[in-house]
Parts: sequence; C-alpha cells; structure tokens
Amino acid sequence: MNPFILAILLFGLGLGTTITFASSHWLLAWMGLELNTLAIIPLMSQHHHPRAVEATTKYFLTQATGAAMILFASTTNAWMTGQWDIQQMTHPLPITLVTLALGLKIGLAPLHSWLPEVLQGLDLTTGLIMSTWQKLAPFVLLLHLHPTNSSLLIALGLTSTLVGGWGGLNQTQLRKILAYSSIAHLGWMTLVMHFSPSLSLITLLTYFVMTFPVFLMFKLNNSTTINSLATSWAKAPALTSLTPFVLLSLGGLPPLLGFMPKWLILQELTKQELATIATLAAFAALLSLYFYLRLSYAMTLTLSPNNTTATSPWRTPSAQTTLPLAISTSTTLLLLPLAPAAIALLTV
Repeated sequence: MNPFILAILLFGLGLGTTITFASSHWLLAWMGLELNTLAIIPLMSQHHHPRAVEATTKYFLTQATGAAMILFASTTNAWMTGQWDIQQMTHPLPITLVTLALGLKIGLAPLHSWLPEVLQGLDLTTGLIMSTWQKLAPFVLLLHLHPTNSSLLIALGLTSTLVGGWGGLNQTQLRKILAYSSIAHLGWMTLVMHFSPSLSLITLLTYFVMTFPVFLMFKLNNSTTINSLATSWAKAPALTSLTPFVLLSLGGLPPLLGFMPKWLILQELTKQELATIATLAAFAALLSLYFYLRLSYAMTLTLSPNNTTATSPWRTPSAQTTLPLAISTSTTLLLLPLAPAAIALLTV
C-alpha cells in the first residue's frame, strides 16, 4: 500500500476514535465510530484475497448494523426524553438497545459470531489493530452509559467468558484462537464495568499490553496454525522460550501481569455479593488457560518434521524489526510489580 494512503487511513483511525472519546452528543459519537469503520476497511481488504474481501464484507455489514442500532436508540431516547447527551440516556429501552449495539461492535457474546470469521481473513497486523484499537471507542461509550443496565452487562460478560473459553478449545487456526481470547477478555471487562469502571479500563489496557507481543510473535514466525508454531525454535530461540510466559499471562497465572486484573475483578464481584458469577468466571478462565497451554506446548515442546517442506520457512532470516516485540514482551513479563501504581493512577 502507498505510504501516503496508509498514513491517511491510520490518521482516520486515530481521528475517529478521538472524536468518539471527546463527544458528549450521540450523533458525534456515531460519526466517530463510522469514521473508524471506514478507515479500517481498506486496510482489511488491501491484499485482494477472496478471504480478505469476505472478512471485510462481514465486518462492514456487522458494523453498519451496530451503527444503525445506535442511531435508532439515540433517536428513540431523544424522542422520549428530549436529550441527545450520552450521559443523559436514562430510559431502559434505548439503554438496552445501545448496549446491545455496542456489544455487537466489539464482539461480546452472544453477538460475537462475526469476530472469529473476520479475524481469520486478515493478516496479523490488521488483526492486531482489530483486536486492540478498534475496541477503544465502543468500550468508552459503554463506560459512559448511565449505570441502569447492570444485569444486561453481567449477562453479556458471563456469556462472553464462557463462549470465549469453550470456543477456543477445538481451534487449530491461531487467529481464531486469538479472536476467542479477545471475546473472553472482553467478558471479564464487561462483568465489572458497572461496579468499577476504572478496573474495567485497567483490564482493557492490560489486555492490550499482553496481546500485542502475541500477534507480533506469530507475525515474526509467519505462523497461522498451531502446527506451524513448531518451527519457532529455529527462527527465534530466545523469544520462543519467553512466549509461553506471555501466553500464560493471557491465561491469568501468577506471578505474571494477566493475574492482576482477574484477581481484582473476582475480588470486586465477591464484594458485590456475586460469588456465583465470580466462580463461573473463574471456571471459564480455566477453559481459556487450556488453549494457551496448548499453544505453549506446540511452540516449545514439539519439534517440526525434519524434511524439506518443514525446514524451508526458517532457512531465510526475517527482515522484520523486533524492537516493538522485545519491548512489549518485557512489559508483559515485568509489569506486575507496578500494578498498585497503575491502579492508584487510574482510580484517582
């Protein structure tokens, strides 16, 4: 892609998210979301592969449906209450509609079916943008909603953690596994959103930090399936030995970074007398942990067949820059001691 066109599209992505962040009017927030969607569509279809075009079409239709629901809900709220302000949406009907619309946009279960299919058709760089940056604007709108829909958010969050755990168990495609991982983490964030928005935001930022090196590692190895991970040891042996720690951090094992948000969320749910919900979420985390362990096993404890087809991918050295991967991996492994400072900063 032409660098000038790429710069314009990335600027559009940033501008759309910033407009949504800064808006207090539903029409302005909707415009930011639409700008965001239109900017990423050329990035998704840039390779002109039929699978990429299919994924782009699915993504466009899904996002257009979500945007139409947001417009309908905001118009209904203006008709009922005379208010266009995001903070002033108080009627249960438009709040429910807009929550479902934003859940569709970010891929919360049971509105998640598009996400694995779309992510499977993208290259890993665009998939990383889809899994991180594209979640910001709808997530912030969910945080801004008037907290009268806690039951719906808890139902969506618990369903997402369970679906994200069960859905990734029988997958062999790495991008689909990462999609179900995203759904499960979004479920954790949604569970606690009503009770502690700052903790929900901390969980989102922590997920970004952890998922960044995973995408970059798979891109460095040019891996798309679990079986292709077996050649990682020959391409980047030191990184291959560190990647299981990043994957286990996504699973939420101590003493890694991913343990911190899950522990705090379970603590908050217990404080709110939702012990059953907290127990189900903890069991769902075990499901996710299984496929992270499966990826770790395939990467570090298996050897690829020693034939021409299997050895050819790693005989030529990669020209990709590894500095972002090194920084993000180090951050994921070493950031847990700074968790109290981050919590204090975001809860002021």
